[in-house]
Amino acid sequence: MNLTRTAALSVAGGALAVWLAAAATSGTRPAGPVPVAPQSSADVRGEELKSEIARLHERLRPSAAPLQTRDLFRYSAKQPATQAAAGTPPGPVPLVLPMLAALAVKLVGIAEDVGPDGPVRTAMLSFRGDLIFAKEGEPVGTQYRVARISADVVELTDSTAGSTLRLALK
Repeated sequence: MNLTRTAALSVAGGALAVWLAAAATSGTRPAGPVPVAPQSSADVRGEELKSEIARLHERLRPSAAPLQTRDLFRYSAKQPATQAAAGTPPGPVPLVLPMLAALAVKLVGIAEDVGPDGPVRTAMLSFRGDLIFAKEGEPVGTQYRVARISADVVELTDSTAGSTLRLALK
């Protein structure tokens, strides 16, 4: 039994020595081409995405300041075709008073109360950003006066021009 144990230990020790010797050899191996794995479509898309991100970052931080050549909050009046072709400056724009008045005053609503002589109506007008409640004969701003209020129409008289402006509910 002693002999078999010694033989088994010798064979295991020899195998271990051969294994260690094979791992420790520093022999030179011929240098061959290194196989390059083909790029997957995810890698290609990742590279495209990186270049697009870099381009967008450059647009966020431009190196040159933009030149402001026009005022974005001021509109210029269009010139008639004859004046634009001739290169002459435009003449004064004629004012259309009823159109300007219609833009300045809007009828919002009409309220009606029961009175001893019939209904008493109050016009609700939007005038230059303010809400005005006016009855017949009362002024609206410095330019207008309420002349008549019917069920769905209000008539205003212009004190400067003497014209009548009719506002109807829509």
